[in-house]
Amino acid sequence: MKQVREPVRVKWIWPVLVAIILLGVPWYLPQGSIEPIILGFPYWAFISVVMTIALSFFLGYVILNWWSMESLLDEDSEKNRAGGGQK
Repeated sequence: MKQVREPVRVKWIWPVLVAIILLGVPWYLPQGSIEPIILGFPYWAFISVVMTIALSFFLGYVILNWWSMESLLDEDSEKNRAGGGQK
């Protein structure tokens, strides 16, 4: 049987995911600060947008490189051929 690659079992993905999420919420900045303005946004909003984009790219990378859907499809087709598929 083929080994199913699942990102939930890859240990380095979790700390990176948590770090991106924590850095995307600017709780670590001084309260009430809006200066400097970057591209029309207060810097805390700019940081949040950049980290949201980083999160999207990271999740895309994980899905494309660490999640093997072909092995899941192969297992489903084998079950269906053996008569063990769901109805």
